[in-house]
Amino acid sequence: MARDQRVDDDSSDTPLWTADFRLFFAARTTSLLGDTMLPVAITAAVIVAGYGASGVGYALAALIGPFAVLIIFGGVLSDRFGARRMMIVSDTSRLCFQAVLALLFLLGTPHLWQILVLLALVGAGSALFQPGVASITARIARDVQKANATLRISESVTAVIGPSLAGLLLVVSSPAVVVALDALTYALSGACLLRIRSVPMGPAGRYGVSSFRADLVEGWREFRARTWLWSVIVVYMLWQLAGAGPATTLGYSTIVTDHGSPTFGLVMSALGAGSVLGGIVAIRLRPRYPLRAGAFAVILWTLMPLSVALGLPPPLVAGCYAVSGVGMAFWIVMFHTSVQTHIPQDVLGRVHAYDAAGSLVMKPVGQAVAGPLAIIAGTVPLLFVSAAMALVTCALLLAIPAVRDLRRARR
Repeated sequence: MARDQRVDDDSSDTPLWTADFRLFFAARTTSLLGDTMLPVAITAAVIVAGYGASGVGYALAALIGPFAVLIIFGGVLSDRFGARRMMIVSDTSRLCFQAVLALLFLLGTPHLWQILVLLALVGAGSALFQPGVASITARIARDVQKANATLRISESVTAVIGPSLAGLLLVVSSPAVVVALDALTYALSGACLLRIRSVPMGPAGRYGVSSFRADLVEGWREFRARTWLWSVIVVYMLWQLAGAGPATTLGYSTIVTDHGSPTFGLVMSALGAGSVLGGIVAIRLRPRYPLRAGAFAVILWTLMPLSVALGLPPPLVAGCYAVSGVGMAFWIVMFHTSVQTHIPQDVLGRVHAYDAAGSLVMKPVGQAVAGPLAIIAGTVPLLFVSAAMALVTCALLLAIPAVRDLRRARR
C-alpha cells in the first residue's frame, strides 16, 4: 500500500460515540469553549485596566501571534512525544498561565507587559494542542469523516455560545472572574484526555532517534510530496488574502455600521447555524472525490460578501451567511478528512501543522490591508472582489488534477 494512502473497510455504519470518542469530543469542545470565551474576557479586562483599544489590539496579537509561529514546532513535538501527551501539557500550561493572569487582575491592575507575556504563553500552549487534534481524530474514530463533521458542528456551536457566555458572565461578575472561569475549561479538557485509553501517551508507531531539525525537514518533505495538499494550501492562501480578508474586515464592519450590533449578532448566529447544518450534511454525504465536492461547496461562500455589497435587508443577509456557513463547513470537513486519511500517523502532526500554518499566514495580512484599500477603491468594490474570489478558488481547485481526482479513503 502506498505510504500516502490508507484504505480501510467502509465504516459509514460504524458507531461513532465510543467511550473514548465521547471523552475526546468533551475535551475538544471544552477547549474550544475556552478559546472562544478568552478574547471577549481579555478585551473587557484590558479595557477595565485602562489600556484602551490599542492595548486590546496588542493583547489579541500576543494571543494569536505565538500560535501561528509555533504551531509547526508543536507538530514536531506531537509526533515525537505523542499527541495526547502534548495536548494534556497544553491544557495544563494554559490553565496555569491563565490562572496567574486572572490572579493579577483580581489583585489589582497588572502591567501591560505582564498581560502580553502571559497571553503569549497561552497562545504558545495552543500551538501544542492543535496538531494533536488531527492525529487523535484519525486514531480514535474508525469513521474519520463522521468524526470530523461532528467536531465541526461542535466548533460552530461553541463559536456562537462562547462569546455570548463570556458576555453574560461579564454582566454578573468582573473580567478577572471570567478569565478564571475560562481557565477551568482547560482543566476539564485535560481531565477528559487523561481518561482516554485507546490512544497511548507516546508517539504513533516506532519513532526513531533524530534531531528536531530533521523532524521539521521530514514534515516539510511529506507535506511537499503531496501535490494535492500543498496546492490546496497555496489556493487557500490566495483566498484568505483577497477573499476572506475583505469579507471579515469590511463585511462585518459594514453590517455593524449600517444595521447595528444586534443585527451583527443575529447574522453571526446565522453563520454558526449554517455551519452546524454543513457539518450534518457532511456526516451523511460521502462523495467519491471529497476535494472536488468541497470545491463546489466553496461557491456558496460567495453569498456572504455579496449580500453586504448589494445592501440586502438584514434577514436576507443572515440567510446568505447561513448558506455560506453550510458551504464552508462542508469544505473544511472534506479537507480535514482527506488529510487525516491520506497521511501516515507518524508524520500527521507535522504535516497538519504545516497546512494549518499555511492556512493562517495570509489571514491577518488580508484583514490588515482591507481597510486601507477600501479608502482608495471603496468598500463595495472590494466586497465584490471578495465574492468573486470564491468562484476563482473553486475554479483553481478544480483545475488541479491532483486535487480534483483525489479519491476518498474508505475510513
